[in-house]
Amino acid sequence: MSMQSIADKGKRAIHLLEITGLFVIALATLVSAGQDIATMINRGHVKLADLLMLFLYLEVLAMTAIYLDSGKLPIRLPIYIAIVALARFLVLDMKELDATAMLLIAATILVLALAVLVLRYGALKYPYKEQQDRWNKPPRSGRRNEGRHAAGVFRKPVDHRSSDL
Repeated sequence: MSMQSIADKGKRAIHLLEITGLFVIALATLVSAGQDIATMINRGHVKLADLLMLFLYLEVLAMTAIYLDSGKLPIRLPIYIAIVALARFLVLDMKELDATAMLLIAATILVLALAVLVLRYGALKYPYKEQQDRWNKPPRSGRRNEGRHAAGVFRKPVDHRSSDL
């Protein structure tokens, strides 16, 4: 058995473990979201903390889907998750936190938001060359500008003003 075939089998095994781990993460996220939704239904109302938790679930699912699709993990997604998690913590524990702790959490959110701005600026100013992703699929044309939304849904704003006025 050559070193190349051993390396290829190792890569395939690691790839299988990655896929399995991503499916476990997605399934656990869906189960947890379902439990939270059931709790909201039983309670009869939705709190702001519940909505923020649902946003966290959506971001984890989006991050998992992007990683499955491209084999890459944009660093901005975990930062978004951290921002929402800190905001949720701030909302839930505001009564127990002293002013210093609240200011530190708010400053952390601000630093993370600034980090996202820096990363976005860097991506626009110094873009990567188009290349195949790690699953050997060619890049999707225009994917970078479309975001995670369905193609065409958010492309052009509609002018609702009448031209007859």
